[in-house]
Amino acid sequence: MRETRLSPEMFVEPLFVRSGEGQRLAIGSMPGVYQLSVDEAVREAAAIKAAGIPAVILFGLPDEKDAIGSSAYDAEAPVQSAVRAIKREVPGLVVVTDVCLCEYTSHGHCGIVVDEEVANDPSVEQLVRAALSHAAAGADVVAPSDMMDGRVGRIREALDEAGFTQVAIMSYAAKYCSAFYGPFREAADSAPAFGDRRSHQMDPANVEEALREVELDIDEGADIVMIKPAVTYLDVIARVKAEFGIPTAAYHVSGEYAMLKAAARNGWIDEPRAMMETLTAIRRAGADIIITYYAREAAKLLG
Repeated sequence: MRETRLSPEMFVEPLFVRSGEGQRLAIGSMPGVYQLSVDEAVREAAAIKAAGIPAVILFGLPDEKDAIGSSAYDAEAPVQSAVRAIKREVPGLVVVTDVCLCEYTSHGHCGIVVDEEVANDPSVEQLVRAALSHAAAGADVVAPSDMMDGRVGRIREALDEAGFTQVAIMSYAAKYCSAFYGPFREAADSAPAFGDRRSHQMDPANVEEALREVELDIDEGADIVMIKPAVTYLDVIARVKAEFGIPTAAYHVSGEYAMLKAAARNGWIDEPRAMMETLTAIRRAGADIIITYYAREAAKLLG
């Protein structure tokens, strides 16, 4: 009589890609998660597909950073190289790419900084360049995570003009300025050098604003909308799904994952049960897609 069911087909597993060969660097705050060279990312992608998980989302660690994040649209950068390799070596696996500048800028912010403020419109043009480079490499879905205004519409327009009409957009439509991103910023080396991201990420107290942001992204051409984080925003997931009925993703973020891992390592919780309860709650709230570092562990328990 169970009302809510999980399936590996709902999961997307994140991968962090760097340059080099044979590189598999552990991330201290995220047990079981690694920074991977392209060859290792291909190996992980094959294992993910074998586990019945249909998709990965790629985050890049460039060799060089600058003030405008130009490595984000370098055709030979780790993400673009990994997209080509995974599409070649692991056919049938859906490849999603994160589109943002925070991993690529020397200051760690999600866009171009002018007078210590993130400038929206110049940042959007850089994001368009990054999205086009991912599509050219073979990405199936681009996922802008920056929260700049108008970026979904510009990316959709640019993709269509370049002939990438089949590339979908999964928008981080309601991304909150959250304390739960800390481990990710270690994994992606993307912590801001000064200030914070309150100017463009959302106030954790707001839900009506989330609905407005989601509606704007849908109007601009988003195929899938995402709420991030997941566990502390289950009400937002439920409201978005009920209001719009569009395919809805939720990101079970690094801090949420790390807390479960830490508690389990101290013997305070039953990790498999806590993991499945958490993922079930995200699904129960209305998420069709769950991005989670637990994807393979959960898939194994689901059989």
